[in-house]
Parts: sequence; structure tokens; C-alpha cells
Amino acid sequence: MTAQIRHLGDPNLHFWLTRSIARAVDVNLSEALATGHLSVQSYTDLVTRCRKCQHVEKCQSWLAKHGGSAQAVPSHCPNADIINRLAANLNAYTR
Repeated sequence: MTAQIRHLGDPNLHFWLTRSIARAVDVNLSEALATGHLSVQSYTDLVTRCRKCQHVEKCQSWLAKHGGSAQAVPSHCPNADIINRLAANLNAYTR
């Protein structure tokens, strides 16, 4: 049996990428934590999944185009389903 070592990206870069991607669809992760829509463990998991992702350049390019006006997180993002669900849930409370 061989062990696989998976490279994790820079924690600081991926922390901010995760927050920026969420912010682009109007999700404030700090607010989601404070209101109980997101647990600390789930937040940690979001950043860790981002750190494992190989699409950093795609995300940075997407953010440059959609900074704060996106309808949904792009499908290449490993956190797309979770962040899109958060966006739908949080936006339902603000309507």
C-alpha cells in the first residue's frame, strides 16, 4: 500500500479566496457563523477544500470578473454547492 501525500495550498491565500468567492454571491461567512448558518468546523472544511483545489488561477480570474455581482459560485469550485446553498438560505432571510 502506498500513501499519497497531497499538497495543501497556502492557508492565508485560500482563506481569502474562500471568503472572496462567498462574498461574490453576497455571503458573509463571518455573519453566517454568527447566525448559526455555518459551524466553525464547516468553515474550516471550506478553507481546507479550497487549499486542496488546483483551480486557484480560475478562481482569481473569475473573481476579477464577478467580484461582487455573481449569481452563483462557479462549478469548478469544490465549495460551490455549500456556498450556493448558504447564499440561497441567507438571501431568503433578507427578502
